[in-house]
Amino acid sequence: MTGSSRHYVLAAGGTGGHLLPAFALATELDRRGHHVALITDARGADIPGKPDFMPAHVIPAGRFGKNPLEWIKGAQAVMEGRRMALRLFDSFEPSAVVGFGGYPSLPAILASTSAGIPTVVHEQNAVLGRVNRLLAGRVQAIATAYPEVERLADKHAGKVHLVGNPVRAGVLSLRDEPFPAFSEDGLLRVLVTGGSQGARVLSEVVPDGLAMLPPALRQRLQVTQQCRAEDLEAVRQRYRSHDIPAELATYFEDMASRLADAHLFIGRAGASTIAELTAVGRPAILIPLPIATDDHQAANTREMAKTGGARMIRQERFTGKELAKQIKALAENPQGLAKAAHAAWNCGRPKAVEDLADLVESFGGADMMDVIRVGGNNARGASQGAPAGQGAAKEMAE
Repeated sequence: MTGSSRHYVLAAGGTGGHLLPAFALATELDRRGHHVALITDARGADIPGKPDFMPAHVIPAGRFGKNPLEWIKGAQAVMEGRRMALRLFDSFEPSAVVGFGGYPSLPAILASTSAGIPTVVHEQNAVLGRVNRLLAGRVQAIATAYPEVERLADKHAGKVHLVGNPVRAGVLSLRDEPFPAFSEDGLLRVLVTGGSQGARVLSEVVPDGLAMLPPALRQRLQVTQQCRAEDLEAVRQRYRSHDIPAELATYFEDMASRLADAHLFIGRAGASTIAELTAVGRPAILIPLPIATDDHQAANTREMAKTGGARMIRQERFTGKELAKQIKALAENPQGLAKAAHAAWNCGRPKAVEDLADLVESFGGADMMDVIRVGGNNARGASQGAPAGQGAAKEMAE
């Protein structure tokens, strides 16, 4: 906490993946007594969860697709957005601007760097996004969520600060809770989600894959699955035909409590999903979205998979038989799930929002603070005491 109130501008694309970390940082900066404004697009202004204290400024954000004829129109939108951002900076006078990726952050950061305002970008994924890649040479700091980030040029290594991805307070509060008890005759609770809109491939594969488990495992299953509305009844019928109890919905309000109860997660590998799984310490079977830009979801799984906290299955190999094989390997031995849970927990970075706020506060005020850097204590969670249950798993792992 600094001794004086300052102004900061956060710029983010209009999706939850870009905006949720921005909202978390805004809340932390507000808690520290600062004023925060948001730059985004029309979609971003309507996404639920924006703090009431943070005004949103909508600016044009040109898109640059495959058609070169659209580039001129995109460039014109970027320049108009840059002019609007400069006018905001004249009145708001930010100490720093923070970009979270996505096209709306491009004009804002072009404006801040041209105006000589200190600028930080935060990369949520394990591949540096297109906009952050374009701006990396202009900014003062690059905050990352993973110790290894693809598409990050070696010449920018001195700017890199490993902070992690901010996680919702309700999920983070579960970090010191023990892994749910799992015995040879107890329930095996499985949580299945496919991102904000669900994923049809999960609806098609998971019920049949669970049905292929050995009877001793299959009879103990309790499934919670998020589905698309149009898939809901078909998935319900599949579970009924397999005599597997399953609670299905298009959206779960209490996702944090569902995660708290789960022994195993099956789903996509978005940055927010990985951050929550590692914050709480839940084993996972991850199926990266195959059309994700630069295959970043597959890269996101690298750290968890390397430590044993997750297993990654490419979508083209994601069959019921393969899913059953991976679940059987994890869950046939009760200690296997606990061990994987602790490995996932050790990848967590529970201080992500505080570390990011420290980095941002270091501009426009005191000298640069000593923030976590790549090559230092990369897994902050690993240095903290493990909660009951996970500590036992650590001993087994050793």
